[in-house]
Amino acid sequence: MTSVVIPAIMADVEEVEVVVAHHERATLRVGDVFLKIDADQTRTDVEVEAMAMAPIPTPEVLWRKPPVLALAALPGTALGRLGEPSTASSAAWAAAGAATRVLHDAPLPPWPGRSLDEIASRLDGECAWLVTNGVLPTDLITRNRRVAEAVFRSWTPVFTHGDLQVAHVFVDGDEVTGVVDWSEASQGDALFDLASLTLGHEEHLGDVVAGYGTDVDLDVIRAWWSLRSLRAIRWLVEHGFDPTAPGCEVDVLRSRM
Repeated sequence: MTSVVIPAIMADVEEVEVVVAHHERATLRVGDVFLKIDADQTRTDVEVEAMAMAPIPTPEVLWRKPPVLALAALPGTALGRLGEPSTASSAAWAAAGAATRVLHDAPLPPWPGRSLDEIASRLDGECAWLVTNGVLPTDLITRNRRVAEAVFRSWTPVFTHGDLQVAHVFVDGDEVTGVVDWSEASQGDALFDLASLTLGHEEHLGDVVAGYGTDVDLDVIRAWWSLRSLRAIRWLVEHGFDPTAPGCEVDVLRSRM
């Protein structure tokens, strides 16, 4: 077991909120400080370096005492949550699209993303697991695997966040105040970030694309919705989350039928 000394400035805090916790990592909120505890410090290395490189607002790193990374809370609230209607304005969604474009126009980070062959191999493995274990109807898996084929084309790598889900973008009014959770940052497909941001919030895709400010292939974004959902279900189940909750991954897959 690793012992960690928490700085004395936090000694008077009365409440600790568990933001997320599973056997790989945990995030706690203690007052205005987020404590991220990760079993894999290479992910934390990437997160710290990516935040330093990113040309958009990110949380301030307060201190790091492995396995703990302390980050200052961002002002505002999350743009939304998967499975819940977003109360953010169309302008806030457009601002998120614009911030994503700024990130994608930045110099590439040093970490290469997964190759097309790696992505396809993992997708095939996840689909086989879903079928073998009877998790989803075979026709639902087959249809979404077919939709996901649009992902497999050449793209020009950009600086991607890698996990730009809606809960990781914070806004105050119509302004983006910051983006959190950078441990998956790498060189990657710009449309994967846009798909991650709008997963389960298809009604805001037009706002995000308008803010992004350039033509995008909507079929590829929809393909990433299918691929990301198919790929995520086993991990979610094994880590105690429910992909069948209303508006979440299984509903995303059903929407492609």
